[in-house]
Amino acid sequence: MNQNKTLDPVLLRSFVAVVDSGSFTRAADSTHLTQSTVSQQVRKLESQLGCELLHRKGRYVTATLEGERVLNYARRILQLMSEAVVQTSVSAEQQKIRLGVPEDFATHAIMPTLHAFSTEFPGIRLEVKSGLCSDIWRKFQSNELDLALVKQRQGSLPGLASWPEPLCWIDSLHSNNLDRQPVPLVSFPIGGLYRNEMAHTFDSLGRSWRLAYVSTSLSGVCCAVEAGLGISLLPRRLVTEQHRILDENDGLPPVQDMEVTLHTQEKVSALSKILAERLINTCDRIFEHDV
Repeated sequence: MNQNKTLDPVLLRSFVAVVDSGSFTRAADSTHLTQSTVSQQVRKLESQLGCELLHRKGRYVTATLEGERVLNYARRILQLMSEAVVQTSVSAEQQKIRLGVPEDFATHAIMPTLHAFSTEFPGIRLEVKSGLCSDIWRKFQSNELDLALVKQRQGSLPGLASWPEPLCWIDSLHSNNLDRQPVPLVSFPIGGLYRNEMAHTFDSLGRSWRLAYVSTSLSGVCCAVEAGLGISLLPRRLVTEQHRILDENDGLPPVQDMEVTLHTQEKVSALSKILAERLINTCDRIFEHDV
């Protein structure tokens, strides 16, 4: 390697992304670059260092022996750069990141990511608001949130990243609420997701229905269905062993999937951008696991 050359952190970030994901395609998604750009950046880094950093044959891309050595330095360099962002920004005590997430993401889904971020940047105060997506979106539009993870109709509002959210009809494992007249429904309050879809479906079927249980809590809705209080429409990934999925064989039509989208304000801090990247990687794993 030419001693007068310096390593571009952009190249290092692409290299680390490829090793961590095992794929140029997934690395392109996580860095928001094209696959060809990521490949070119890694080639440029290899040219600068004068050695091959990756084994490109086989199903997964892996680091060579030299690549593993460079990887350690790359991680340290990027870590130092992240720390430098904190030190050169406004006083750490004055920094906060305001994040809005649906209730099902506010618990176990993203907590490890938020914990790791807080540990890495201890001076940052995270303000996380959870609840109905309609409320989260209103707060985001009024600039009360820096980042917002919301559920929406597919393709309705472009964001930083999106993931499909398949829906399904569910009843209790031990109940058959479709045989009841009127059909009892378990729902969120007015403005909550899926409520209009449920009402519209049963109106279209010519079936009378009633709201048997209404809750702002997602866990409350899930538990109410488990207990047999009524039928609901929820993300497929939230179905438990005490739920029974209903479909066309039960006389219910399929419902168009929703999507989970991460939105960011036009102007956010460098640390907010870092948190956004971490959330994207976390959601990638969540939804890849659920496929």
